[in-house]
Amino acid sequence: MKGGLQIWVTNNVYGVYIHQIFYFGTWFFLRLRRIIFASTNESKYNEILLHLRNFDIDIEYVRFKTVEIQSNNLEEIALKKSKEAYEKIGIPLIVEDTGLFIDSLKGFPGPYSSYILETIGNQGILDLLSNKANRFALFRSVVAYKDGNNNLTFSGETRGIISDHISKGGWGYDPIFIPEGSSITYAQQGITNKIGVSHRTHALNHFAEWYRGNYSI
Repeated sequence: MKGGLQIWVTNNVYGVYIHQIFYFGTWFFLRLRRIIFASTNESKYNEILLHLRNFDIDIEYVRFKTVEIQSNNLEEIALKKSKEAYEKIGIPLIVEDTGLFIDSLKGFPGPYSSYILETIGNQGILDLLSNKANRFALFRSVVAYKDGNNNLTFSGETRGIISDHISKGGWGYDPIFIPEGSSITYAQQGITNKIGVSHRTHALNHFAEWYRGNYSI
């Protein structure tokens, strides 16, 4: 960066290392608009990074694990996670929580999707659906933004069906979720095509519209 003084600062905030580069000049003030994505899921970050670039929003990844919250409401979970992360990191940030709601399982696993994925995995979901004709499902995403003045949520969803087998590639439930209008799973679509239709993208669009309307970029 030409025409300015560069300072590299590393802060250890409650065990979370945050690397910050400050330039004195115009770029310095733009840099103050950066947002942290607090998560332990780097795959989510890669998708969010690619999509928010379309809105010229700078997003940085901080590996941060929040306390597991027991709730039937994705918005409540995301809000609590964002508050906890902001208390520790102290920089404007977003977190994201996702739920896969399967019709014939009465919305299961829903807000417990992460835990269920870790315990029974995709094969466990297919086993539960082995005798079900109805394989319709709803994938929901809630993005929570937190800064010193705001704590807001933005949601998005994509309908689809659960495949009868696990496809290769992807992560999470991507290998078994076929979005509406497609004949292949998220995993088979690849990251670029998935971003074009995903529940997470819809939530991020709502967030980006709000953010750009309230903060000049």
